[in-house]
Amino acid sequence: MISIYHQKINDVWYAAAIENDEVFATAFSPDNEEEALRHLLKNLPYNVPFQVTEKPSQLLAELLKTMKAIFDGKNVSSSFKTAMDQLPSYTRRVLNCTSLIPVGYLTTYGAIAKVTGGSPRSVGRAEASNPFPLLIPCHRVVRFNFSIGGYGLGEKIKLQILQREERGCEKTTTLKINDKTLLLFPVKHLRKTGGKN
Repeated sequence: MISIYHQKINDVWYAAAIENDEVFATAFSPDNEEEALRHLLKNLPYNVPFQVTEKPSQLLAELLKTMKAIFDGKNVSSSFKTAMDQLPSYTRRVLNCTSLIPVGYLTTYGAIAKVTGGSPRSVGRAEASNPFPLLIPCHRVVRFNFSIGGYGLGEKIKLQILQREERGCEKTTTLKINDKTLLLFPVKHLRKTGGKN
């Protein structure tokens, strides 16, 4: 049975759902407990029983601590196993690619499409259905002109997280994924448009 736990840490609600050693969903919301739980529940597999736990397991406690660190812009290496079997194969490809974007960098929907196939729009749809926000950093994916792009909790939250993740990186770099090249841009590129459309 899936276990759900949520907690407010420094004015932000974090929520996670796990079963055994697999993460089924994560969610967060500044100042809004109901929103965090609503996002979490909508990402759980259909017709799978769950229970809300009052006290977190060690894995849940570590998961929420990691989510907070990512939200705060810290460089965290996480090795949580995410349950993606219920997701469409294309969404899995996009999210696996997204999970490799390091702190201090961002990429575009189009750049991910060149690696995973599809179009920038199809990448955007896959990112919008990410059941693991923060853990899989869809906030690091922006539009082709480095404007902020969509985000479930709003563009302002996405911009704030990216600003906290800036590391002063100067050069564009690349990442090899299955014989294809993903372009990575320093977060400072976002500033050229002020994060606006």
